[in-house]
Amino acid sequence: MFDLRWIREHPDAFDRSLVRRGDEPLSQQVLDLDAQRRNAQTRLQELQELRNASSKAIGAAMQDGRKEEAERLKADVGDIKSQMDEIEVDEKAASESLNNLLSGIPNVLDDDVPDGNDEDDNREIRTVGDIPKFSFEPKEHFDLGETLGLMDFETAAELSGSRFVILKGLLARMERALADFMLDIHTDEFGYTEISPPLLVRDDVLFGTGQLPKFADDLFRTEDGRWLIPTAEVPLTNMVAGKILEAADLPFRVTAHTSCFRAEAGAAGRDTRGMLRQHQFYKVELVSVVAPEDSEAELDRMTGCAEEVLKRLGLAYRLLVLCSGDTGFGAAKTHDIEVWMPGQATYREISSCSNTRAFQARRMNARYRPAGEGRGPEHVHTLNGSGVAVGRALIAILENYQNEDGSITIPEALRPYMGGLEVIRTDV
Repeated sequence: MFDLRWIREHPDAFDRSLVRRGDEPLSQQVLDLDAQRRNAQTRLQELQELRNASSKAIGAAMQDGRKEEAERLKADVGDIKSQMDEIEVDEKAASESLNNLLSGIPNVLDDDVPDGNDEDDNREIRTVGDIPKFSFEPKEHFDLGETLGLMDFETAAELSGSRFVILKGLLARMERALADFMLDIHTDEFGYTEISPPLLVRDDVLFGTGQLPKFADDLFRTEDGRWLIPTAEVPLTNMVAGKILEAADLPFRVTAHTSCFRAEAGAAGRDTRGMLRQHQFYKVELVSVVAPEDSEAELDRMTGCAEEVLKRLGLAYRLLVLCSGDTGFGAAKTHDIEVWMPGQATYREISSCSNTRAFQARRMNARYRPAGEGRGPEHVHTLNGSGVAVGRALIAILENYQNEDGSITIPEALRPYMGGLEVIRTDV
């Protein structure tokens, strides 16, 4: 989770990152538990050496016929064993307390992450594309989809409850087309390897990427103790868990189109209409595993890959760097891409690209062997990003390419994936 040596050497920097996130300083609590654990380990080692020496002395005394001395030494060994049992209990308690504390502490922020409390303090890097102008009042995606007869929230609610949708006909095809379009770009042009990962994972897998234990309420759990993935980041990143990669294996870049499942426990009352915040949605995910010195450049590269999808779809967007109070638990730095939604007259998030540095790698014990002699294995850096959220891309197309008669013009880049179709109409 964290390099304890770094915390010992930089407690002020550790606390400063927490305070910037709006949390309380914790370095002293961490260091106190670490000292308890280390002191117990040192005392155990000392007692082990003393017990070994006494055991040898017992053998020598027995061999020389010094029975009384041997019996005294045996009693001493028994006392040492009792002391060791007590200290082992203390060491285990300190280690568990330390690990539990560290598992709930967010990643250390990069120094260039702007200070701020929430999304209102995020810093805009650039805007791309022209916001479309309409000669009529643009509608929101759910009005357009329902009028077309291709978006059904009512039946979905009867089947599954709120925050689900049924897409029909050409909108179902567009959802599939968008995923294929994105995967082709990322695999053919940007060098990502396509993966079809499991959608159910164990506790340790979610712990590795930082969802557990802190965010259990945001997840869906099965009766056999497995979890539905909230994002393909989870299985993709864990493909390197517990491994030592060779330097030649890096960068390791993979992508996947999967269903994602989120309980949205912290989003009650937000975006209750439409497809913006669903319990089940689809996303094309990007994951990179790189050497530490390459992760800053990889974040920019990954962000550019996600941006390219929106550029080819002709969608206006803006790029932000998240402020300290809005940066996610596992991220050291995050770029958000927000696409323009005419029906809402605002930008909405469609991709987040994050550099977690060694935070996830330490939780997963993912390392690599640097080139050159004399260097032992080091933790890799991991990055993840949406490339992009499929449902939100569909929403953006509906709202940005809507026509006054309620039809939807299909972006040119997507037409080859839609059988050459140019417009979606109610009569199609």
